Amino acid sequence: MTVSVEDRDQRVRVVLLDRPAKRNAIDASVVEGVREALDTAPGTVVVLGSTDPSAFSAGVDLGLSELDRAAVSDQLYSLYQAMRATPIVLLAAASGHAVGGGAQLLIACDIRIVDPSTSIRFMGPGHGLAVGAWGLPSLVGRGRAMDLCLSMRSVDSAEALQIGLVDRVVEEPLEAALAYAATISHLDDNAVAAVKRVVATWDRVEALRLERDYNAGWDGSVGDSPGRT
Repeated sequence: MTVSVEDRDQRVRVVLLDRPAKRNAIDASVVEGVREALDTAPGTVVVLGSTDPSAFSAGVDLGLSELDRAAVSDQLYSLYQAMRATPIVLLAAASGHAVGGGAQLLIACDIRIVDPSTSIRFMGPGHGLAVGAWGLPSLVGRGRAMDLCLSMRSVDSAEALQIGLVDRVVEEPLEAALAYAATISHLDDNAVAAVKRVVATWDRVEALRLERDYNAGWDGSVGDSPGRT
């Protein structure tokens, strides 16, 4: 099992990435586990976290073949789109490192609650890819989005909170997310879905499609990106 799923009072589902030996590196089973958990969620709120406090996710599993990594990347973009489109409210509860695909899982969620140890990094151009450019501008602005994507630097929790990359920094993010989720779960379902739908109209859905299409041409070779001729 690479994803742990638990329902709380049939209103809140908790989904935890569960590959601690791999620092929650993402393979096809992780993507499928998260997608299935979202598709079958009984309530209006899902909390996405990790069983490993030292790592939310190290990104796509580098132990996969180039072909498999490309396939997982495409599956992830489909998952991000589903996360943005679902009326379910997605709360991220993160600690430790969130890198690449793991960082993108964070920004695909509606609200991000992290602990002080959290470090977020969008690895992309160094590997011939665009990573996170679809979602960052709506959170941190155009200039900061360019900086985070091109510098590929790590952002600690304090800076992430300051620039709007995360929404809360607390000592126990999972507990805080569960408390918040319980509050949301007792609100009117239609009103909650409407709020998410209206807010999402400001999201960069077209940018997500463009980034996904660009990365779909990647053959796994650094320095030979799909954008080079």
